[in-house]
Amino acid sequence: MAIDYTKKAPAAPTPAVSLSKVSLTKSSPTVSLTKQTGRLRVNLNWDAQPAEAKPTGFLKRLVAGPATGIDLDLGCLYELADGRKGVVQALGNSFGSLDQPPYIQLSGDDRSGASTGGEDLFVNLAHAAEIRRILVFACIYEGVPSFDRANGVVTLSPGNGPEIEVRLDEQAGGARMCAIALIEGGGADLTVRREVRYINGSQRALDEAYGWGMKWAPGRK
Repeated sequence: MAIDYTKKAPAAPTPAVSLSKVSLTKSSPTVSLTKQTGRLRVNLNWDAQPAEAKPTGFLKRLVAGPATGIDLDLGCLYELADGRKGVVQALGNSFGSLDQPPYIQLSGDDRSGASTGGEDLFVNLAHAAEIRRILVFACIYEGVPSFDRANGVVTLSPGNGPEIEVRLDEQAGGARMCAIALIEGGGADLTVRREVRYINGSQRALDEAYGWGMKWAPGRK
């Protein structure tokens, strides 16, 4: 039987593109939340008891001891379109509100890190036009100052579209504060930009680094 050389081999199937998650990195730091509705969920999850590098032999007997837990706190600085500024965080019981300014609310404070759901911050996207900017941050409230050992990950889940992931896995040099992402308003749309900027100091130092211009006083949980 003669061979028909005019026939082409079937094309290889195009690999499917995952629409379930977008990872913000140094090379690709920005994503737009266009025409989103409902609530934007910002979730922080981490390992409360990170694995230690375990020495052996004589060194093991010298340095053996209990692992130090890490308690991370999720929060944000905000600025509204009318110029009002503030902070949403567990410290000082400033949990915010979804139905009135600042239209941002912290769901609770996981003091142990044992919750499988971590900590959640919600943004009411029905009022996106009234929000100028939100700086999402995490701070080490208790425990060893080591963000990379905590294996922290922040996931932003809009009403529709893929989740947005930011990992806190870089060496932080003992810093207890991390600016994670900057959410900026532009009419009814918001843009998310990865920051992952480690800062030595408290919320006051974070404010100064980003020029928020607020007055600060000591607070407690």
